[in-house]
Amino acid sequence: MEQTADKIILWLQHWGLSETLSLILFRAGVIFAMILTVYLLDRISRRILIPIIRKITARTETKWDDYILSDEVLNVICRLISPIVIYILLPLVLTGTGMLDFLLKVCRIYMIGVFMKLLFTVITSVYTMSNEYDRLKNHSLKGFYQMLKLAVIFIGSILIISEVIDKSPVVLLTGLGAGTAILMLVFQDTIKGFVAGIQLIANDMLHPGDWITMPKYGADGDVLEVTLTTVKIRNWDKTIVTVPPYALVNDSFQNWRGMFDIGGRRIKRSVSIDMNTVRFCTKEEMQGYMKQPWMNGFESTGKEEVNLYIFRYYLEYYLRHHPKVNNDLIMTVRQLQPTAEGIPVELYFFSADTRWLNYEHLQAEVFDHVLAMLHKFDLKAFQSPTGKDLQMTVGKCRQ
Repeated sequence: MEQTADKIILWLQHWGLSETLSLILFRAGVIFAMILTVYLLDRISRRILIPIIRKITARTETKWDDYILSDEVLNVICRLISPIVIYILLPLVLTGTGMLDFLLKVCRIYMIGVFMKLLFTVITSVYTMSNEYDRLKNHSLKGFYQMLKLAVIFIGSILIISEVIDKSPVVLLTGLGAGTAILMLVFQDTIKGFVAGIQLIANDMLHPGDWITMPKYGADGDVLEVTLTTVKIRNWDKTIVTVPPYALVNDSFQNWRGMFDIGGRRIKRSVSIDMNTVRFCTKEEMQGYMKQPWMNGFESTGKEEVNLYIFRYYLEYYLRHHPKVNNDLIMTVRQLQPTAEGIPVELYFFSADTRWLNYEHLQAEVFDHVLAMLHKFDLKAFQSPTGKDLQMTVGKCRQ
């Protein structure tokens, strides 16, 4: 390239121009050509190439090219054209001057900065694209992409500093060995968060949108965001709790995702029956029960039946035929250990709708029905005596 420049200068001198004037004209021409080239290339890339690429990506069936070759990415790529052209043509303008090395260094630093910006934009586009896929959007990948950006910043900073002080990047990395302990102390939360984020992803422990409970940190709600340093959880009272990611790995927390995935939310509640009301059924009562449709398939023990047993049988029939109960999951009505408060009869089943309000409505509906049906089997629910009950007992004794 220098030989070509010398030939052009000699050609100008051949036309009777002095050496100084020939050099000035040559440099002015190169500067003009450089500015014109940069301007034309920028215009061509922004007005012609980018629209063509946009039309091509819009016609393809795949979506990944729409993100990787988005307008933001292409605009940053266009910014690399100017410094590359200037870096190539600058030696022709400033050959033999003391400004050449300085300006070339500025160009290299600028190109490193633009390339870092390009990597940032690509990482952001990939993250946005991952949120469009069902298999990826439920994973806490934001911390991973943040770590990639930190790595780009670290490597870019090393390259820029090496350009400024005219040292090899290898020398700088070797010198950083002594400060590793300080860096680990300063960025310990970031490092812990990155490691914890990898564990959360690898073990499929947490997704954005999961409902988790962590009493130690007062967390009970949906996961909004998982980053390198924090996990944001919106509680049911609409407050926001932030928990460090490594706390989710080191401590225990309850994830309710499995309940939503399986399509059923457990209801496990009991009603205490007054022991004094448990008795054998009479023949007339059994004849009346046997006429009911819910007694179809009833297998008699061959002995006198207990009203509590018939009641449990009815409740199982009631749950099996309830439209809001998930019949694919376990369901039972069982008797627990008697206590001083009576005999607990527990209903264990799953609702077909996992939404909170519908779940509560079903639970209330079922136990309203249970309490209302007790008298049909001559049973009573146990409850501790109140002042009115004691007054009625005393009154009966006086009579």
